[in-house]
Amino acid sequence: MNELFKIYQVDAKEALRIQESKNEMHQHDFEELIIGVKGQVEHFIDFKTQTYSAPFVSFVTQGKNHRVKPLLQDNDIDFWVIRFKSEFIPETTFQLYAHFHENATLTFFQPTCFSRLVILCQMIQQETQQSLVDYAVIKQLLSTIFIMIESERKKQFPDTQQQLKNQSTTFTSFLSILEENYRRPEGVNYYAEKLFMSARNLNLICQSILQQSVSEIIETRKLIEAKNLLLTTNKTISAIGFELGYQEKSYFTNVFKKKAGMTPSEFRNEIQKLISE
Repeated sequence: MNELFKIYQVDAKEALRIQESKNEMHQHDFEELIIGVKGQVEHFIDFKTQTYSAPFVSFVTQGKNHRVKPLLQDNDIDFWVIRFKSEFIPETTFQLYAHFHENATLTFFQPTCFSRLVILCQMIQQETQQSLVDYAVIKQLLSTIFIMIESERKKQFPDTQQQLKNQSTTFTSFLSILEENYRRPEGVNYYAEKLFMSARNLNLICQSILQQSVSEIIETRKLIEAKNLLLTTNKTISAIGFELGYQEKSYFTNVFKKKAGMTPSEFRNEIQKLISE
């Protein structure tokens, strides 16, 4: 995507076109929010396939392999699709990674709350159709959409929302540093030093926000990239492990199997079968 921001609707005609097209696994260089008003979506993401009925929202962070298949329900479908570059709302993007990590889709149970999201989408679309588009207005409306989604998430899962402002700022900085360095063989102390804090305090923040230790988050990020490389390239297991900072193939294989439940070779075979079905 060359644009910084884009919004469009998926109707029955477009849904049928997507269903009939060669809809392969892919990943984006942008962020994508799907707001399902009517219909269903069959979504392969986080290495599993699930079907969701509207109303729902689904957020796909850039770099994640996924495949979306829109499905008509009662011969009708209506999706809003919002795409934007990470730098469009940089103050929000990394926090979104935490909110939607391995939890891409949220089903709504309150029609009133969801109808407000639709109104905001309509307002954004109207702004994009102006002769002189004010992207500051679009950014504000998009941020409001994510605030409302997070508000709904807190209502549905109150026990998992423990976000403090200072912690969120530090966590955002950690994710930014991690994205630049996860291929390197660096441990917790490296990231703590970059953030001018102790490893213990960084661990406490990560446990509070993502319910994982720093080491687990580092390994999770490496695992996501390892799965992406296994899926999208023909690189050897050794080459992938080395690219992600593992000097020994056996150690990389053991770590991968511990977290994924299968070896890299087994994963590659299983995922290729799943995609070809």
